[in-house]
Amino acid sequence: MSEQIERTSLGGLIRRYVSASGLLIGATVLALIFANLPATRENYAWLWQQEVSLSIGSFNVFSHGGHALSLMDFINDFLMFFFFLSVGLEIKREILCGELSSKQKALLPIIGACGGMIVPVIVFFAVCLGHPLMERGCAIPMATDIAFSLGVLSMFGKRVPVGLKIFLAALAVADDLGGIIVIALFYSHGLAWQYLVGAAVIVAILLIGNYYQIRVKSFYMSLGLVLWFMVLNSGIHATIAGVVLAFCIPANLGKGTSYYLHKIRETTRLYPDIELDDEVAQRKAMVLNEGDIQMLRRIEKASDYLISPLQDIEDQLALPINYSVIPLFAFANAGVDFSDLSIMSLFHGVALGVFLGLLIGKFTGVLSFSWISIKLGFCQMPAGANWKSFASVCMICGIGFTVSMFIAALSYPAHLGAEAGDMLNEAKLGILCGTLAAALAGAFLLNQTLPKEAQEGDI
Repeated sequence: MSEQIERTSLGGLIRRYVSASGLLIGATVLALIFANLPATRENYAWLWQQEVSLSIGSFNVFSHGGHALSLMDFINDFLMFFFFLSVGLEIKREILCGELSSKQKALLPIIGACGGMIVPVIVFFAVCLGHPLMERGCAIPMATDIAFSLGVLSMFGKRVPVGLKIFLAALAVADDLGGIIVIALFYSHGLAWQYLVGAAVIVAILLIGNYYQIRVKSFYMSLGLVLWFMVLNSGIHATIAGVVLAFCIPANLGKGTSYYLHKIRETTRLYPDIELDDEVAQRKAMVLNEGDIQMLRRIEKASDYLISPLQDIEDQLALPINYSVIPLFAFANAGVDFSDLSIMSLFHGVALGVFLGLLIGKFTGVLSFSWISIKLGFCQMPAGANWKSFASVCMICGIGFTVSMFIAALSYPAHLGAEAGDMLNEAKLGILCGTLAAALAGAFLLNQTLPKEAQEGDI
């Protein structure tokens, strides 16, 4: 039974990301068009520099260091806060009851993710060593984009063994956790202690609310927005507030599922049986008395308690994140202006480091670390897989987009000057080309190595 629940959960995760990946591709293509058409190039660049303001008197909520956020900052610092909140909720759920909930389940994808983060950094450094500004981007090829990678895997339907789907989904989650740690440790600067203390106070209140089983979602979300502002102005990147908030949100039920189901059944028994044979009676609205309303309120409340705040918020965020925030992020950040680049730009510097890090580094890192752990007996090969199909999945781990683009923007910010702006453009080129190459190579290898027939017991 538990295995069936896990498969259903994984199936839902894959369907959610696959359905969003097409929109993400469309937003990326549009960004490239708008950034390169002569009629739209200047307006596209101008748009993201416009200030965003939500003022109460002289206080602007969307401000950093007394300066209003630009539209680009609003997307990358505020809207991506909700993306990282969603990622944090997913990581917490997987740690508590999913694919990272036990040593047996978690060890192989975590080890593979470690290799997939370490080796790309080494590859990047090998290309860009000796140039301090270039070296700032060493973390860019670390990320695996869960939407794109699962999208490629989904093209092969039931030919893909369940074990490989679980491995890729769990590795992408562990990879996201690694990216969050990197952002927190290496992209913080100029710490403002008064805001850090304020953030610590907010976190303490959230943890107290968790301890006392406060289930009101608005309690966590409203305090989370205050936490975002504190972290934004503290010198730590604002999106880390989303992950911290996620780990403060309760994941359990106050009295267990059975208790609330029992309450619902007991309350519904108080209603008399209703005959459904009469069509007119079916269409006629019932006029409820005060007692009926109170009973229905109890059923509604018990039903709401059947879903933990963590899963409820994660479910409510899924639609706006996948269909609004991430496509908007892609449209704002993926616009590479090719007028300042030549075909040779991909063969040196940041672009080459990112390209090779994604295409070669991710594949080599995930496969080698996994191979060593399996050969030493620490882990087992995913169910239904062999080394050829496993290596094919390792190749599509090189599909890096959302988090890679995000880290690229942090690595080469505008305040570092025109040279950093050029390197950001090169990094985006490397991400796009590396992602496309890994997707094509991975799809080719999967088609060659996967069974020609559908797998039994698939999702």
